[in-house]
Amino acid sequence: MVFSPERSIGSKHMTLLRLACGDVEGKLNALFTRVRSIQKKSGDFDLLLCVGNFFGTTAEAESEWAEYKSGTKKVPMQVYILGANNQETSKYFPDIDGCELAENITYLGRKGVFTGASGLQIAYLSGTEAQHEPAPAYCFTSKDVTALKSSLTASSKFKGVDILLTSQWPKGVWQYGNSVETIDTKSCGSISVAHLAFALKPRYHFAALEGANYERLPYRNHVILQENAQHVSRFIALANLSNSSKKKYLYAFNIMPLSSMDPAELVKQPLDVTESPYRKMTKEFQKPILGETATEEPQFFFDLSKREGKKRSSEGGRPSPHQSKQPRKPPQPMGPCWFCLASPEVEKHLVISIGTHCYIALAKGSLTPDHVLILPIGHHQSVLELPSEVIEEVEKCKLALKNFYKSIGKRFVMFERNYRSQHLQLQVVPVPIQCCTTDDIKEAFIVQAEEQQMELLEIPEHSDLKQIIQPGSAYFYVELDSGEKLLHRIKKQFPLQFGREVLASEAVLNIPDKANWRECTYSREDEEEFAKAFRKGFQPYDFSLLE
Repeated sequence: MVFSPERSIGSKHMTLLRLACGDVEGKLNALFTRVRSIQKKSGDFDLLLCVGNFFGTTAEAESEWAEYKSGTKKVPMQVYILGANNQETSKYFPDIDGCELAENITYLGRKGVFTGASGLQIAYLSGTEAQHEPAPAYCFTSKDVTALKSSLTASSKFKGVDILLTSQWPKGVWQYGNSVETIDTKSCGSISVAHLAFALKPRYHFAALEGANYERLPYRNHVILQENAQHVSRFIALANLSNSSKKKYLYAFNIMPLSSMDPAELVKQPLDVTESPYRKMTKEFQKPILGETATEEPQFFFDLSKREGKKRSSEGGRPSPHQSKQPRKPPQPMGPCWFCLASPEVEKHLVISIGTHCYIALAKGSLTPDHVLILPIGHHQSVLELPSEVIEEVEKCKLALKNFYKSIGKRFVMFERNYRSQHLQLQVVPVPIQCCTTDDIKEAFIVQAEEQQMELLEIPEHSDLKQIIQPGSAYFYVELDSGEKLLHRIKKQFPLQFGREVLASEAVLNIPDKANWRECTYSREDEEEFAKAFRKGFQPYDFSLLE
């Protein structure tokens, strides 16, 4: 659908105020009452973008619509909506290519791009993905998606769109991101929408239909160290207006058109940015075209929890149906390793607990008798390289240790140094509550980092390192009992004993003479006694004994 500049809103080089809304389901009076309230408090918004089911199927919804269609009731701002998602509401959309349905309410069309006078570019795709041919009027096909992608990405100057509107969620959008609650991820979402989002690189992508509000962490659109930096994308799913749980169904945001932004400002990366949730699926799998027979189970494309996927030949062919599925073996060290559990170098008398993928052991040259390490059984260099099942068990270890230390009046402090080390060591040092507060510990790390001209940044509690740091990068990371997290990206040099020095300092444990582990020597008998005492106290919290 083509819009004339006169109908577009906003002047060039201007930050625009927008509202996005989830499923209205015909409750127009409630929607516009809320919109007027927002306008009164926050000023005028340029327009309202509605995704999901705009129309309802009840007699009350039909009656409300008649009042706005006839002009008896007025719409307070320009509203753009997507098309039907079911047969019952198809009657409200007389022209498949888009049209004005009432004063200030415009149906965008089946698919297309709307470019305003400001230069703001909005791509849209109506309906849900068709499951068979011929596709119903309220569905889209892979051909629709291909046509929309091609119309935009054919240009060598294409960088992305400002906004993407779809009713259906993209499949797998939650990968590498924050968790999705109350959603069945096996059935939720469309593969075609995922491919569309990956290709169009929207700065904002809005969707609905699932009755949930989900604001995913921003994700990057480039591969670090391989491609030039690009802008990030934000996916926001909005709930239905009538939900009783007070889930967010309206989202207010301001946006300057991509074409008007300073390039350096456009590509700034927030601290909690993650990898693209779509890159792996787009690269490794090909979706069967509607009507063709898939040569492997199509749901495998969806199952992104299987990190390895099915093995392919060097020519890129499909896996043989007779290939046996062997469990993945953990990577092996190139030489002797002090921390691989199967290695003869491991001092077994220090081991406290052994799980399926991880073990806990007393630290050699420990700061305190209950200073321990969480270590993967297999050979992994850092948290960034851990498979999901190992990460899950690491979290269990952390929780068990937090509960144990809390029971004996101590705070949990953990740090990792991924620099000049070959096997992941999560150092966990308990700090007696009477020594200092969590804020004191945090300040000690930050102050001592500043003294050594290092930038120790606080990162969001809900994010993890895989969302922020590229595999292979050097870093120093701290996690406190409050859930607060600190991160330093190591660029050149880094003091190897920094974590110990901070905790041993007068501000925390006040044992500065123990900052270097080599100065903390204990006899084997002492170490065995420490381990025995720790095992006894830790036993009620040891998940490996409870499973």
